[in-house]
Amino acid sequence: SHFSVTMTNIGEKVVCLVAYHIFFMLFVWSYWKTIFTLPMNPSKEFHLSYSDKESLEREPRGESQQEVLRRAAKDLPIYTRTMSGAIRYCDRCQLVKPDRCHHCSVCDKCILKMDHHCPWVNNCVGFSNYKFFLLFLAYSLLYCIFIAATDLQYFIKFWTNGLPDTQAKFHIMFLFFAAAMFSVSLSSLFGYHCWLVSKNKSTLEVFRAPIFRHRTDKNGFSLGFSKNLRQVFGDEKKYWLLPVFSSLGDGCSFPTCLVNQDPEQASTPGGLNSTSKNENHLFPAKPLRDSQSHLLTDTQSWSEISAKPEKGKVGMSNPALTMENET
Repeated sequence: SHFSVTMTNIGEKVVCLVAYHIFFMLFVWSYWKTIFTLPMNPSKEFHLSYSDKESLEREPRGESQQEVLRRAAKDLPIYTRTMSGAIRYCDRCQLVKPDRCHHCSVCDKCILKMDHHCPWVNNCVGFSNYKFFLLFLAYSLLYCIFIAATDLQYFIKFWTNGLPDTQAKFHIMFLFFAAAMFSVSLSSLFGYHCWLVSKNKSTLEVFRAPIFRHRTDKNGFSLGFSKNLRQVFGDEKKYWLLPVFSSLGDGCSFPTCLVNQDPEQASTPGGLNSTSKNENHLFPAKPLRDSQSHLLTDTQSWSEISAKPEKGKVGMSNPALTMENET
């Protein structure tokens, strides 16, 4: 009835060792990148000029301050507002907040596309490291599942008294419980973030939906599953599973699925956002950054859109207006 605590088959040993080190290296690499990638802050154009700061200090709080901010923000690609419909402004950083940007009280900075401040990595998870964070969750989950799976046969023998009476018995039991518990908690967290990616939402946006010019829209940034995925992981699939930066855009502006209705334009794409159908969303006409505009104009068409392609309008006004330019 003697049962060894080591593998006897040399092939099994090699496979397990190779697999273990692959999972371990990918886990450590993505964890390292999540920790040490600095969160991105808004670019200079979002900071108030010296004269605007002076004007803001002189004006009493309220509508006159909003007038200064509206003037400062008129050429910026900003579509979201505060609950009261005001320009989103950060007093601490003295800047107009880009869409999806939030001030982190721990970092004391405005973070682009902030998801949350994570104590496990002692860093803000946002635009610059969200892909790394997702891969960190994925590889740590795979690592724990692998350990629990390879330890399972010895764990069963522990309870059936099939193991030699050495200290290894307790190591095996502890290892299995630790790996299994982390697997359960990581799988729920990873599943949640996969759902967020598929819907193009951040953790903060789930709790407080983004507010656009005339209404709140919890799915305002969602472009359909494929485009949502590519916004985080990029267009080149060879980089998807590696913790190297490949997210699309600059973190300051994002395509929206809200469409401005006008006579020259095709009807609102039905499948994208049924709640915004037949509503007039008057956004300021501003070009979308080149880095993101191809999400709206690349060769892959959306199944939801049946409108005929129009040429020559790409990037000429609100990014939402370019949706039907799919070819």
